[in-house]
Amino acid sequence: MPLRTTLAAGLAALATLAATQVVPGSTAEAAPPLPGPGHTQRDGCLTSVPDPGTSRPVEICYTVFKPAGASRRAPVPLLMHSHGWGGSRATKVADVQRYLDAGYGVLSYDQRGWGESGGHAHVENPAVEGHDVRALVGVVGKLRWVRQDGPGDPRMGAVGGSYGGGYQLLGAFEELRTRGKPVFDALAPEITWNDLNDSLAPEGVVRTEWALALSAASLPFDALPANVYKALVEGAATGYWPDGRFPLGEDMETFFDRNGPSWHVRDGRRLDIPVLFGQGTTDSLFNLQQGLTNWRTALTPRARKRSMLVGYNGGHVLPTLLPRGVEVTSDPCSERLGGGDFTALSLKFFDEVLKGRDWELRGYGKVHLATRYSTCTTVRSVAPDTAFPVRDVATSTGVGLPIAVEVAKGPLRIAGSAYLSAKVSTLLPDSRAFLGLAIGRSPLDATLVQNNVMPLNEPKPVSRVQRRIELPAVAVDVPEHQRLFLMVSPISDTFLVMGSRLPGAVRLQDAKVHLSVVG
Repeated sequence: MPLRTTLAAGLAALATLAATQVVPGSTAEAAPPLPGPGHTQRDGCLTSVPDPGTSRPVEICYTVFKPAGASRRAPVPLLMHSHGWGGSRATKVADVQRYLDAGYGVLSYDQRGWGESGGHAHVENPAVEGHDVRALVGVVGKLRWVRQDGPGDPRMGAVGGSYGGGYQLLGAFEELRTRGKPVFDALAPEITWNDLNDSLAPEGVVRTEWALALSAASLPFDALPANVYKALVEGAATGYWPDGRFPLGEDMETFFDRNGPSWHVRDGRRLDIPVLFGQGTTDSLFNLQQGLTNWRTALTPRARKRSMLVGYNGGHVLPTLLPRGVEVTSDPCSERLGGGDFTALSLKFFDEVLKGRDWELRGYGKVHLATRYSTCTTVRSVAPDTAFPVRDVATSTGVGLPIAVEVAKGPLRIAGSAYLSAKVSTLLPDSRAFLGLAIGRSPLDATLVQNNVMPLNEPKPVSRVQRRIELPAVAVDVPEHQRLFLMVSPISDTFLVMGSRLPGAVRLQDAKVHLSVVG
């Protein structure tokens, strides 16, 4: 299509960035083990619903891996698996051997629009990909060597990161919505989202680098519907997340409205199954707060007592230069909880939930977060509980350098969600600023705690209007000789060209930083 041809040159340079997902200890990083004896595999495809606006059914292709020793007389649980954005399914025993050697069957599949599957990616839409996952559960329910808890109810878990985490939550919620129970008995989603609109365009401000990178990765596969490419151009040109406000414009808010746990939660659904969440604390696409929101809202209180969230230094990581972030990859919490990487922890988690084996895991009902110094902080609550007054801030918009304002002196340990309350004044419409938490000895050497900032977006001029501004969720130990700062910047490379359209100023008065303080 001409539109895609126009975009191709600008997006090609970012194509490889879409796959920049640093997951400490993932099977993608580990050297593949030698093929185990007796493991077998077979390929297949099923017919699912047509893409919206079309009439031709779509094929969804998969590979089923059977572990050695599994049979009708000795059935085993199965783990469903799928890939991240721009990827494809596992097709070799070595790709999933850690699961097979642990005695689990695996079904790995190409999501709609990717690999050998047909159609276009509608980004985990319940009305589209929801049908695909339910159909795949039907395939598993007919495998005689998979343990069955009842007719059409196989003993199942699910694994995968990013887009491969999105299908897990989609599938569990859709089975709950359509059948009254989630069918999946446990999940282990990594670096995935709660709300796509909030992830891709918080406060309506587009994460330009990631929007470009994700679109670029889909170009070789023709994976996305044409309107999504068109929306990218509109967003880059106007500075707004397309919501249908302009004539002939696209409406991404509606397109993504149901594509995540947030919609199911708004509709009154909660998952009542154990979930091991993995989230990147340095992730600049699906940031830590997306995982904490899933933890807080997507589970019933009973399920939360049987679940845990592990935050590691990794995820979707791009260099953060303005304001400066950190470069660290580590997973101290999985090591402390399970004696290895996140995959090792997830296998012990599945053993306890799906097989009844007692590994004596002690992390249930809690959140475990890696700090930038690769220590692990464990908390039960991530809600901000302490307010720190800060001096008034006046910063330029559109151009200029970040300003670091002292919040507190070390030693201080924080872990969880954060926000800023302040009276905001702006001079011009569409005034924007980007805010985060930083540490250092002084404002001159302060760097972001991890890699994230969040936008303040004022569409109209305001004067001393009280605002609650989300700050990135963080985990950090501030040493005695350092200080915690509020970083306020007129621009951010993550939100490239999404600053204020006209140079101006933002003033924050009577400001307080609200943090979850440990101890």
